[in-house]
Amino acid sequence: MTQFKDLGLAEPILKALAAKGYADPTPIQRQAIPALLEGRDLCGIAQTGTGKTAAFALPSLDYFSRHPKPRPLQGCRMLVLSPTRELAAQIAESFRTYGRFLRLSVETVFGGVPIGRQVNKLRAGVDVLVATPGRLLDLIDQRALSLRDVEIFVLDEADQMLDLGFIHALKRIEKLLPARRQNLFFSATMPKTIADLGDRFLTDPVKVAVTPVASTAERVEQFVTFVSQREKQALLTVMLKDEPIDRALVFTRTKHGADKVVRHLQAAGIGCAAIHGNKSQPQRTQALQAFRQGDIKILVATDIAARGIDVSGVSHVFNFELPNVPEQYVHRIGRTARAGREGRAISLVDKAGEEGQWLRQIERLTKIALAPLPLPEGFDRIKASLPQPAQTPVKPTAQRRHEQARQAPAGDRPKRPFRGRRGPVGAHRGAVKKMG
Repeated sequence: MTQFKDLGLAEPILKALAAKGYADPTPIQRQAIPALLEGRDLCGIAQTGTGKTAAFALPSLDYFSRHPKPRPLQGCRMLVLSPTRELAAQIAESFRTYGRFLRLSVETVFGGVPIGRQVNKLRAGVDVLVATPGRLLDLIDQRALSLRDVEIFVLDEADQMLDLGFIHALKRIEKLLPARRQNLFFSATMPKTIADLGDRFLTDPVKVAVTPVASTAERVEQFVTFVSQREKQALLTVMLKDEPIDRALVFTRTKHGADKVVRHLQAAGIGCAAIHGNKSQPQRTQALQAFRQGDIKILVATDIAARGIDVSGVSHVFNFELPNVPEQYVHRIGRTARAGREGRAISLVDKAGEEGQWLRQIERLTKIALAPLPLPEGFDRIKASLPQPAQTPVKPTAQRRHEQARQAPAGDRPKRPFRGRRGPVGAHRGAVKKMG
């Protein structure tokens, strides 16, 4: 069995790994690290939870330890692009952990927090910058950041980047990077659009695939319960009360749906919180921290969090609604059965609607037939006894729009072009007829 000490990593990195109790690399780490230490470009395909972050962090830190250099003013030596704020924060924390005995600076930039603080942090330059595409381009547009000194570029979760509509931002960023650099490209799935994107960034890459494309975690038991859409909430509440749960993630397709699920669960006395794009960054951080510390056992999330939550001890994943992109199912259930543990994934499916078709697509992609799970005994009786949440007053339309605009996170999603008034300012008022 190959160990980290056999890979030729610098002593300070091995010391940090030993402090964490890490001795044996995962398959993707064993295959990727030697090639990256040689300076090769790499295209890595691996499902979530396989150790991708260490696969690119460790050889990059080794490069910095052997090639010390002053930090470029308003620049960075390494750029890591992440699709979500949560994932960006986790990647940065991994770099700090593995590089704790190196004199390196690691910073994150993403939306939802004041940009002024990030501008100040970048003035003196950083070694490793982990960013979401939107906020990165905001800083570049403000001339607070330059990418001309990037020596190592990492695109993590490339397929999620495309799912979130970042393709135009990625193409623009690619043009701002220096021609001579090392490129690392990671994705859990590799459809043609992702492969084409990789061709833009990679030069003669080493290709590493540790699991079949779109494979699901081997230790995840996968079940499906057929239930009408209007009965899903009651069924989820009953299951969360009956199942022996350490921690559970519940996935919905919409932000409004996530908030609605939370209201019903809280009414039933189940501690939980929601995390999605309309939550402010402090709200998202607080919810994730409470989940990580065990203050709440249930976290309700949209797919934006499917690859941004790396919390140990997630025993269950509930698909309150199936995703309409089958690959997203793989990422959702990959939140459980991590670090050698087992997990359960339960999908609530209304086969009378579109979900029946989506289920067939998922089973065709994963080559796994989900095991049927019957409704709980006496479900109709239990359903009728569940408490309902208090009705929230409907706010005027103008007030709702104002609150949504104020809460909407900025900087971590593609910008839409501004569409101004037609014609010159004031032209819409028309001619004013003079009186008398």
